[in-house]
Amino acid sequence: MRNRIKQLRKEAGYSQEELAKKCAVSRQTINAIENDKYDPTLALASSLAKELGTTVDELFERLG
Repeated sequence: MRNRIKQLRKEAGYSQEELAKKCAVSRQTINAIENDKYDPTLALASSLAKELGTTVDELFERLG
């Protein structure tokens, strides 16, 4: 699986800093998630989905 957070964030017009503030995390956390170095908790994934106007399922896509 890989996440689509960077793509959806850019489409929404948010910087990493803006999205981080909306989700009450650091910009570094958003960066780590976008670069597949950190897996968000379900609560954070839900918050990201809400802010990006999508579902948790849509944040992540299966490879292959």
